Amino acid sequence: MSDLHTETAAAAPAAQGNAAVQGLSLSANAATRIRKIVAAEGNPDLKLRLSVSGGGCSGFQYGFTLDDSMGQDDMIIERDGAALVIDTLSAEYMRGSEIDFVEDLSGAGFQIRNPMATASCGCGNSFAV
Repeated sequence: MSDLHTETAAAAPAAQGNAAVQGLSLSANAATRIRKIVAAEGNPDLKLRLSVSGGGCSGFQYGFTLDDSMGQDDMIIERDGAALVIDTLSAEYMRGSEIDFVEDLSGAGFQIRNPMATASCGCGNSFAV
């Protein structure tokens, strides 16, 4: 699909180029985890999709799904062979964010460091702008 915007961050942590995703990046840990998930699913076309929707404790919430299709308004952030897909509207709420994967005593999961968030809930899955 020629309408897709592709941002590559193979060596550098931050994506460059398109203003809607400039600064949106995957950490090395997130890239590793995405590759493991895709390998376990057995479908090399899968990508991790990040979306923002209304709801949650603080007004907006993050959503993660696996997707093997692309929409006209989707953009791809790549790092170390892993791909994250985000639609342009969600990307507007994510400018400058880093998507990380964290494992600690309280559990494991994707964590978003969003500089646009003015508030967030305790679990980190919802935010306000």
